[in-house]
Amino acid sequence: MWQIWWVWIAGGFALGVLEVLLPGFIFLGFAIGAVLTGVLLGLGLTAELPLLLLIFALLSLGSWFGLRATMGTRKGQVKMWDKDIND
Repeated sequence: MWQIWWVWIAGGFALGVLEVLLPGFIFLGFAIGAVLTGVLLGLGLTAELPLLLLIFALLSLGSWFGLRATMGTRKGQVKMWDKDIND
């Protein structure tokens, strides 16, 4: 089952929906990694489960770093707090 390309892509879309419901750039990196793993399998990559999990982990980590670089706070940007937890 893990070598079927559409399973990875469906899992990636499910993680993308989970990211919409629970925003915070937590699940989005995993979703991108799963979709990219599915694309690689669709293009003809054949691998066993441990190697697929390693590829998924590396793609997820790379996409998370890419998201942090493009969507994170900019250099010099300061987060403004307008409400205190003790108020």
